[in-house]
Amino acid sequence: MKSFIKEFKEFALKGNVMDMAIGIVIGAAFTAIVTSLVDDIISPFIGLFVKVDFSELVGTIGGVDIRYGAFIMAVINFLIVAFVLFLIIKAFNKANSIGKKTAEEEAPTTKVCPFCKSEIAIDAIRCPNCTSQLEE
Repeated sequence: MKSFIKEFKEFALKGNVMDMAIGIVIGAAFTAIVTSLVDDIISPFIGLFVKVDFSELVGTIGGVDIRYGAFIMAVINFLIVAFVLFLIIKAFNKANSIGKKTAEEEAPTTKVCPFCKSEIAIDAIRCPNCTSQLEE
């Protein structure tokens, strides 16, 4: 039982788990902001064109209210959150690739044979063109 608890502690306190927990909390807060944006700004703005509060559009079928306006606002919430997350991930990927490209570009993959001046692989010990023995 002690090893199980120890193993669980190691798992729960790993950096990835903590990062994920922080991401979930921030995501929930961000969702609340987007929900407020849609409910308090976008929905009334759309309501100007529909001439009714769009989030309160309700259809009644067999005595049951179907709140299709609230559903449409939830879809708009999802699209905004998905779009913003797409932009954030795209920005992170671009930032990560900038650092990697410079390191890859600096590492040469070829060299010039000192005898025949042809371009050869960086790890070659003999020139494939003039067959000269190269210094390591």
